[in-house]
Parts: sequence; C-alpha cells; structure tokens
Amino acid sequence: MDAIMAARELGKAIQADQRYKDYVAAKAANDADEELQGLISDFSAKRQLLQVEMSKPENEQDAEKIRSMNKDMQEAYGNVMKNVNMANFAIVKNALDMLLNEVNMIISMSCEGEDPETCDPHASHGCGGSCATCGGCG
Repeated sequence: MDAIMAARELGKAIQADQRYKDYVAAKAANDADEELQGLISDFSAKRQLLQVEMSKPENEQDAEKIRSMNKDMQEAYGNVMKNVNMANFAIVKNALDMLLNEVNMIISMSCEGEDPETCDPHASHGCGGSCATCGGCG
C-alpha cells in the first residue's frame, strides 16, 4: 500500500470514528436550528459593520461608535455561543480537532524517523493530555 492509499484508508477510519460522527450530527443540528442561524446572521452583520467603521482612516473613525459596536458584536457572539446546539458543536469539534492533532503528530513524528507503531505524540512533547492548557503540539 502506498502513502496515498494509506491516507485514504486513514480518512475512512476517521469517518468511522465516533468523534467524527458526533461532529457531523452537531453540524447538521446547527444548520437546522433556525434560531441559531438568525443569531449567527446578527453576529455577522454586526461584525461587518464594525469592520467597515474600523477600515476608515483613523482621523475619520468614531472611537465611541467603535466601542459600542464592538460591545454589540461581543454580545451577539455570546448569544451564539449560549445556544445549546452551538455549545454542543464546540465540544464535539474540539474532540475531533484533538483526534486530528494526534493523527498529525503521529504522521509528523513518523516522518522524523520515529516508529509509527510506538511513537506517543503526548509523551514525546511533554504533553499532559489536556489541550486546555496547551500551547500547541510540535
């Protein structure tokens, strides 16, 4: 089996993993949640208005307006993140990202000459296993 065929098999294995299945289900729930879609649209509109104001020449910017718009945008973001479907999505997306990071580390370590069967991406980089306090792998 060549590397490309192995990568395709890896892709199939990832899609068979429960973390991937949970991600797909959470994404579908987000897409079907009309309230969430409205909250996302509201956030996006507020972010775009803020970007327009901030893209003006500095002498034409209204600092108070920017502060107010930023506050409104942050509040809209908070509303998005409070949505139960988005909160679940964030959790399952993090789990999938952790899986993909581990896969990538094993591939990278293998390319650096380590044994793919025994290399441990956590132990080799002083990882405690919690990505919450991590500065990044590799």
